[in-house]
Amino acid sequence: MDLVNMLAAADINWSLGFAAGFAAIGAGVVAIAAGNGISKIAAASVESMARQPQAAGDIRGAMILTAALIEGAALFGLVVCFMMQNAVAGQIAALVAQGGK
Repeated sequence: MDLVNMLAAADINWSLGFAAGFAAIGAGVVAIAAGNGISKIAAASVESMARQPQAAGDIRGAMILTAALIEGAALFGLVVCFMMQNAVAGQIAALVAQGGK
């Protein structure tokens, strides 16, 4: 028996499925936003180094620090999304085990 028929037979609350899906979408949005932010920082840093080569060391250090902070925030966002998805999957499994009641 496949998952869809099992969920339909157990009369599962479909909002749990939507919550799991939206947690996955949220993880994707976090990853895209982090990549976009880091790319903007890199572009601005390279442009700044080209305009003022004598300050390249300071600019590079600030760029690496800022990119690390963005990576940390993105990792936190991904962990939260995956924890939400895991919690919802656990609730679905518990409902299936109880027969959907």
